[in-house]
Amino acid sequence: MTQSTTDPNAVIIGVDTHKDTHAAVAINGLGARLGDRIIPTTQAGYQQLLEWAKTFGVFAAFGVEGTGSYGKGLSQFLRRQGLKVVEVSRPCRRGQQRLQGKDDLLDAEDAARQVLAGQATATPKSSEGGVEMIRILKAARDTAVKAQTQVIVALKVIIVTADAALRAQLESLSTPQLVKACAQLEVGTLDTPMATMRYALAAMAKRWTQLHDEIETHTQHLTTLAQAAAPELVQAFGIGTDTAAEMLITFGDNAERVHSEAAFAKMCGVCPIPASSGKTQRHRLNRGGNRQANAALFRVVIVRMRWHQPTQDYVARRIAQGLSKREIIRCLKRYVAREIYHIIRKSTPLPKCLT
Repeated sequence: MTQSTTDPNAVIIGVDTHKDTHAAVAINGLGARLGDRIIPTTQAGYQQLLEWAKTFGVFAAFGVEGTGSYGKGLSQFLRRQGLKVVEVSRPCRRGQQRLQGKDDLLDAEDAARQVLAGQATATPKSSEGGVEMIRILKAARDTAVKAQTQVIVALKVIIVTADAALRAQLESLSTPQLVKACAQLEVGTLDTPMATMRYALAAMAKRWTQLHDEIETHTQHLTTLAQAAAPELVQAFGIGTDTAAEMLITFGDNAERVHSEAAFAKMCGVCPIPASSGKTQRHRLNRGGNRQANAALFRVVIVRMRWHQPTQDYVARRIAQGLSKREIIRCLKRYVAREIYHIIRKSTPLPKCLT
């Protein structure tokens, strides 16, 4: 049973999460500390936490740190019980730590107080649907892409040290041609540095090919899942599978947690930050938010500036008004974020309880 955090009798549980244990502290609506508990990160431990919380009576919410990492299991367990879970950011408060010290229970108490003060209000991602599947697949694909890049860079570095004849044979080839040529190199006994080099080049080329096939498979699965989740998003100009996946991951399976297009823009770090004082009215660049989502919006804008006629017309008009290219890109990223928000919300309508 939950109750509003404005009720002085309601209890708020703050949880500091770690890999093996979670620390929990209970406070009431007046800020008084009621108790604490450390539990293991197991199903039995989560149940212990719930039973312990019930001993304080009516509780309003659980403020959980790291709901997308160490706190994910606990967050999902509590949500399945119908309890309110609030995502709490891990604060950077070195000055306060220097004065008051730091331990897990102090961090848990801080999490509870953030909920009580209204500083923490975010709803965690549910992570139990198609978007979570997209996130997992994208993580696998990203690691394969990174490994493939490392392989081809290392392969080209080795070619630089090859003898003149082999270097002349391989150096001018494109990446696909280079990989094919290296994979076909004759490998004999490893009795000389050059024979060993040919062996290494062939092995690395085959590894690059294996990673390429793995990436293609991941991409096919991601395309299927993204089209099922938001077909209109994948079809939008300049938005491919990778960008659509990143946007869906930013929203999460419970897209209703993002309550407005302005909130989504802030999540992506494309909303201007007020920096006014007195008679000076100005805004500054937002360097926060999800930087991967921000980079995805940047890619969409660059594609549209090159190929999308309405975007090109907008750029020409804004240049005539005196804006720089960098400023125009920031404006366009904000516009694209608004467009993507409405597409995803259209694809995932509000639950009946919120309509």
